[in-house]
Amino acid sequence: MTTEMKSYPVVDTVIDMFCAWVTHARQVAEVCKLDPAEFEHIARDVGVASGDLETLVRKGIHAADELPKLLDLLGLDHKRLERSQPLALRDMECVCAMCCHKRDCDRDLAAGTAAQRYKAYCGNAPLIGVLMQKQNVH
Repeated sequence: MTTEMKSYPVVDTVIDMFCAWVTHARQVAEVCKLDPAEFEHIARDVGVASGDLETLVRKGIHAADELPKLLDLLGLDHKRLERSQPLALRDMECVCAMCCHKRDCDRDLAAGTAAQRYKAYCGNAPLIGVLMQKQNVH
């Protein structure tokens, strides 16, 4: 006898979101358990201030998801930057993760207007401009 499984997309989405939240909460709790000296050492190893590292951990792994989308839209190859400018890309990811203009960016990315509007609010705009000049992207 075979039991047919029904799919409930809304329920599946809610369960996935809850699981992601639990995972993130566990990660934050792990970081909070670290000895301050150990935390400072980790921050130094990854090249950020300890306060910034704490903020980045609290924001979660998807906090800079807009950046690759914007770079792609502007004709900048995220993977190429990963290889050729890893430190610059890491800094850009930190800026993106801590940005307070997520709504504007998400709205513009969804509407297809980010290429025309990002300079008004994106903290990475100056560096993106330099990278576009280096790669001769218009």
